[in-house]
Amino acid sequence: MATFISVPLKKSSEVDLVKPLAKFVTATYPAGEDQTEYIRAVEELNKLRKNALGRPLDKHESSLEIVLRYYDQLCAVEPKFPFSENQLCLTFTWKDAFDKGSLFGGSVKLALASLGYEKTCVLFNAAALASQIASEQNLDNDEGLKAAAKYYQLASGAFSHIKDTVLSALNREPTMDISPETVGTLSLIMLAQAQEVFFLKATSDKMKDGVIAKLANQAADFYSDAFKQCQYKDNLPKYFYFQEVLPVLAAKHCIMQANAELHQSILAKQKKRFGEEIARLQHAAELVKTVASRYDEYVSVKDLTDKINRSLTAAKKDNDFIYHDRVPEVKDLEHIGKAVLVKATAITPPLSQKFSDVFEKMVPMAVQQSMSIYSQRKAETVNRLVGTMKEATNLCNGVLASLNLPAALEDLSGDSIPQSIAEKARSIVQQGGLQSIEQLIKDLPELLTRNREILDESLKMLNDEETTDNELRSKFNQRWNRTPSGDLYKPLRTEGANFRSVLDKAVQADQVVRDRYNTHCDMIALLCKPENELNAAIPSANPTKSLQGSEVVNVLRAQLAQLDEMKKERETMEGEIKGVTFDMSTVFLTALAQDGAISEEQLSLSQLDQLYSTYNQRVQASLRMQEEVLGQLQTSHQEFSSLKQSNSEANQREEVLKKLAAAHDSYVEISSNLREGTKFYNDLTEILLKFQNKCSDIVFARKTERDELLKELQQSIAREPSAPNFNVPAYQSTPAAPAPGGPTPAPRTVFNQPQQPDPKPMPPARPPPPAFTPQAASGIPTNAPPAGIPTNNPPPVVPPSQAQGPPYPSYQGYPGFFQMPMGYSPYGGYSMPFMQFQGTPGQGGYPAAPPAGQPYPGYPPQPQQPYYPQQ
Repeated sequence: MATFISVPLKKSSEVDLVKPLAKFVTATYPAGEDQTEYIRAVEELNKLRKNALGRPLDKHESSLEIVLRYYDQLCAVEPKFPFSENQLCLTFTWKDAFDKGSLFGGSVKLALASLGYEKTCVLFNAAALASQIASEQNLDNDEGLKAAAKYYQLASGAFSHIKDTVLSALNREPTMDISPETVGTLSLIMLAQAQEVFFLKATSDKMKDGVIAKLANQAADFYSDAFKQCQYKDNLPKYFYFQEVLPVLAAKHCIMQANAELHQSILAKQKKRFGEEIARLQHAAELVKTVASRYDEYVSVKDLTDKINRSLTAAKKDNDFIYHDRVPEVKDLEHIGKAVLVKATAITPPLSQKFSDVFEKMVPMAVQQSMSIYSQRKAETVNRLVGTMKEATNLCNGVLASLNLPAALEDLSGDSIPQSIAEKARSIVQQGGLQSIEQLIKDLPELLTRNREILDESLKMLNDEETTDNELRSKFNQRWNRTPSGDLYKPLRTEGANFRSVLDKAVQADQVVRDRYNTHCDMIALLCKPENELNAAIPSANPTKSLQGSEVVNVLRAQLAQLDEMKKERETMEGEIKGVTFDMSTVFLTALAQDGAISEEQLSLSQLDQLYSTYNQRVQASLRMQEEVLGQLQTSHQEFSSLKQSNSEANQREEVLKKLAAAHDSYVEISSNLREGTKFYNDLTEILLKFQNKCSDIVFARKTERDELLKELQQSIAREPSAPNFNVPAYQSTPAAPAPGGPTPAPRTVFNQPQQPDPKPMPPARPPPPAFTPQAASGIPTNAPPAGIPTNNPPPVVPPSQAQGPPYPSYQGYPGFFQMPMGYSPYGGYSMPFMQFQGTPGQGGYPAAPPAGQPYPGYPPQPQQPYYPQQ
């Protein structure tokens, strides 16, 4: 392992950012230049992720710049999109940087629908890459030393930032590599290495020994803290990475302490404290000796050891012959001071040197949400003012209709259609008459049904996914550790319930409109007839020509003209109120920049009061004037009625004229209500389609997350042991060396076979055998001379007659597969007759005692024969 410690990168699965983000942009922003620019920015973001995470990165500053730019862009885009599990759901999958997994289970990974998780992992990679770049620097020159110190401090700051933010960013247990314990330890390691680089810089610059000693002592303290934290955390040492890091940290602590003692000894020599000099050099020599004996494979201290030993030899010689100063104990030495020159770099975006936000024109989500609420408040204000004026106008029309005005003034002849009635009849015909109303009424149920189907389908998707999630949760219990769908869908279900309530209220309003239409249908149909038929349908009455030109008639006409002028003024005012515009985004952006938050209610109400206070005053003045004029009109009409000749025909005619006037007003209001209802249902369809898309997106993301989690659970189950621990039989373990005269494996029992197979090639040479090595049976006579077999093995003894045993395990490194001799059994609970080996040509037999009267010739040769003896 290298002297300086670097951190491996995390690996991420590919994620398509274009489709969900572009879909959100299309649904949120109207078609135009802004929408096109935002979609291009989404594509640029996706490309930036692929460059930062989708390919191997060189250990160079340019690669780090790419990763930091992607991190900066994530920080900039986070407030501009509603990244969450129940809104814009993007699932990011990352593997543990240290856990390499097992053969069957694969490495540990975690998938979360959280942009904070993506930011954390990207920042981890930036820190890891910075540590790798720092470890590649040439520390023999100032540029390399400065760059290494810079990148180690950046890595330390990034790891420290993750430690402080990871739990709040994830809202669940992270993988071990980004857990607070792990990244806290890595931050300390990086800070210690940065301090060591400053020590090397001070040494290179030949600074004062007292300063160098303080720098080295501080570095030793940093390494000690990192070692302790790494050692005391239960979960860290299980990683192979930390198993290699631990000895390096221990060695670095000793080396830095030794350097501090060395330079402090020079300072002691300058102060004529020769005994202290020797004590410090002795302590330094002990430290490097410990490193050389324990950690030599990780860190070389030969040069430092030679330097300390030379200084110690010279100091002892001078002290023995010249100074004779007492050498104190190490514990009695004055503590070396410390000097901290490093500091973890604060992580404050932008970290990239050339960062530019591709979503610069897009306002943050907080501003978007505030704008949405402001628009609702503005619409409520407009509707309130316009509704107040319409109510007043309808009240005025109702009063006039009840008084049969202005028809009563126009019908003084008693046998012709009043001009106002004729105009109202022509107006109804021009607007389509009964057919237009009936068509609008017919269309409403279809629109309602369409909206209900969209809403039902959206909620059905949520219900189906939640049912599946509950089934899997009951199956896997605690292992199914993702957010329950029931909790996640609460906002969507609340939104769906609101839509359902809106539809129910709309149905009630539609019924009110139908009832009103049914009430005035006959009179509206009469107004739609030709003028001659309409005139015939109106009863005739005695003429009242004597009232023409009278003062009371003139007063009534003046008052009616005043009311008409008031209505026209209200129509003009309604257009002005609806046309008021103001860009509140600037106000919200300013508040967000200054305070870090938006007080939407306070800002919106203040601005709306400024915009509509004048119109509110005008509306109230119009209401007061109407009330005053209507009071005068009613008084004048009473006088007018007393002058008219009262008879049944006149009353009947007046009653019909009142109904016709009321029918016209009802037609206008019903038509307006039906058109508003049609527009409402069409607008609601678009809103419900967006709601359906939102439900579809989150259900799809949940299905993807479910499949990923199921795959992880399968891998986890595959990694688990299938049975509890059990004792391995003795014959499956590597046996110890047999005592003299102990049992030796017997030759394999061979049965006669009809024919011999083709000879097999000779296996390669065996490694040195263990305590006893079963060899293949040989058909060569025992008195044959040995050929190329080592003779340093203990002579085997005659095997006892034993039962046929189980297969004997093969040894590591031996390419063949040997089976236990058939006559051997470690249990001895059963026996079979031993069949004497037939001496025919074949593979050499297992070592056994030589025949009586013949010396043991050593191991038998291994000719080019099959592994097992053949008959």
